Amino acid sequence: MSSNNASGSNPTGSFSLMNLCGRVIFDGTNFNDWIRNIIMVTHYEDKEYVLDKELKELDELSATPQEIADFRAHEKDATKVACIMLTTMAPELQKSYEDFYPFEMHHDLMERYHQSARQERCEIIASMITTKMKDGESITGHLQKMQRFVDRLLKLNVNFDEELDIDIILHSLPPCYDQFRMTYHMNKEEVTLSKLQGLLRTVESNLKGKNVVSTPTTASVLAIRQGKGKKRKTPTTGTKGKSLRGSSSSGTKGGSATPSSNPKDAQCFYCQEKGHWKRSCPKYLQDLKDGKVKPTHAGPKKK
Repeated sequence: MSSNNASGSNPTGSFSLMNLCGRVIFDGTNFNDWIRNIIMVTHYEDKEYVLDKELKELDELSATPQEIADFRAHEKDATKVACIMLTTMAPELQKSYEDFYPFEMHHDLMERYHQSARQERCEIIASMITTKMKDGESITGHLQKMQRFVDRLLKLNVNFDEELDIDIILHSLPPCYDQFRMTYHMNKEEVTLSKLQGLLRTVESNLKGKNVVSTPTTASVLAIRQGKGKKRKTPTTGTKGKSLRGSSSSGTKGGSATPSSNPKDAQCFYCQEKGHWKRSCPKYLQDLKDGKVKPTHAGPKKK
């Protein structure tokens, strides 16, 4: 151990960042925030080594004067750091660790509470990867949600690479941003996260102006319907298509129905009710059975 690390202290003989450290009281649920403050204070005061270096008993009879001086300086620094750690703990935890030096305290707390932090990190990463921007959601709100994931990971001491953050954001965008994704990957220019956010807001404003549908299924359906948009001629009275207007031998007569490829949206040409075609109309089938109407596909009458 170097004498500089062991004996280094500020002129006042006290930790100048004690107020900062005391803002977070460790209660068993906020270990990462608490230990981050402890590390900042000890690092500033050049006493961080007491968290990682065990204070072992020294036989002063066989030790050299330098070893004895280093041991006493280490013991003094460890005592001060232990007091700060205990002072910033809840009373229940203080009772459990009041006889510990910082090294033992730090390692015991890591074993007890680091696993829960690791589980939280795993859950955040899983949520971040599976999050998708919803239809109608603003890009600003979506980016803020993704940024909150990053902020929580940083609090868990996860060094999150900006390029990885950009990749995850691009992956979370809906299909209407496919053209932007392709252009982005083809572009060799380096883009920062803040610049990407500005570009996405510009794309969003352009998409709103074009009223783009983001769901591929809906877009495909619209394209198909545009190809089948020709109006069907409505048969007039006296033609072979007379039955399409809903007239029958029983005198039943109705208006023209709108054709549809979906039986749920169809309007029956016979009874004018929605939800089925004429060929499956209960009234038509019953009248056909009773002889009130003739099949529309019947051949010409015999002379």
